[in-house]
Amino acid sequence: MSTTITTTIDIDADPDTVWAVLTDFASYTEWNPFIRSIEGTPEVGSRLVVRLAPAGGRGMTFTPTVLTATPGRELRWLGKLAFGGLFDGEHFFVLDRGADGGTRMTHGETFSGILVSLMGGATRDADDGFDAFNLALKHRAERVVAR
Repeated sequence: MSTTITTTIDIDADPDTVWAVLTDFASYTEWNPFIRSIEGTPEVGSRLVVRLAPAGGRGMTFTPTVLTATPGRELRWLGKLAFGGLFDGEHFFVLDRGADGGTRMTHGETFSGILVSLMGGATRDADDGFDAFNLALKHRAERVVAR
């Protein structure tokens, strides 16, 4: 069983600028209301330490592996609860250049595994967190462009 959350937002900044903000993990504590911190580097095969703090929810830390890191285009990682197949999450950010030079970011996660049906509340909370993340990223990237 699997379920996917997908959100999109238009950002008035080019994909390279959005990528720079997205992958500046050290600055997440300054602006990010959902993913409070990430340690590691956005390189394929590397392990990250990601700390989530959803509004009204319990925080959690997990250590996903980076699957894709294409500058200005896509960041994707895979996290697993305990061992693979129980509750896995493939998180993604896809950046597409708009006709106006801005960016349409598609941000989501595909949850899979035998516990997905039992974790419905967690996936709904994630949707709200993704929206908050998107809006904060938009504001941060657009401020960079305005400088």
